[in-house]
Amino acid sequence: MPNPKELLHDADTRMKKANEALERELAGIRTGRASPALVERVKAEYYGVPTPLNQLATITAPEARQLLIQPWDRTSLSAIEKALLKSDLGLTPTSDGHVLRLNLPALTEERRKELVKLVKKRVEEGRISVRNIRRDILEGLRSLEKEGSISQDDSKRSQTELQGLTDRALEDMNSLGEAKEKEVWEG
Repeated sequence: MPNPKELLHDADTRMKKANEALERELAGIRTGRASPALVERVKAEYYGVPTPLNQLATITAPEARQLLIQPWDRTSLSAIEKALLKSDLGLTPTSDGHVLRLNLPALTEERRKELVKLVKKRVEEGRISVRNIRRDILEGLRSLEKEGSISQDDSKRSQTELQGLTDRALEDMNSLGEAKEKEVWEG
């Protein structure tokens, strides 16, 4: 059975991963500005294997509202184009036979509201995962206390420390969400 320090370390590691996952999720939400992260996770069929675009092409943002996708293998151009059309981005790529250009239109007020709702949903999902991690670790601490491996004082001290880790992780998630909402409204 792990000791309280190991449990708290596990909690910290898992909460940091939950924060990183949220950060990746939010990076894929479109704002008014072009960002390569917007399309990196779109998968194109490449020799029968669904492959993320960042493994098939160089993705750059030459202008504030444009993405340039330059495949390393020209034969994958049409597969990338199909993948972008199928994606939920709502963008139509234009091709010149060598590169694909994605022009991002200005966001409407209604679309901005939808994106803010999506950001809030993703942040709430992140919070839920952090609370689930806290619950798992609390159960571990309580079982250590029940079997007599640690004293009640040690258990309470560890629980307080766990709550501190949880509060910091939730605060970080809220900050990420607020920054992304601001970006959506300003974009």
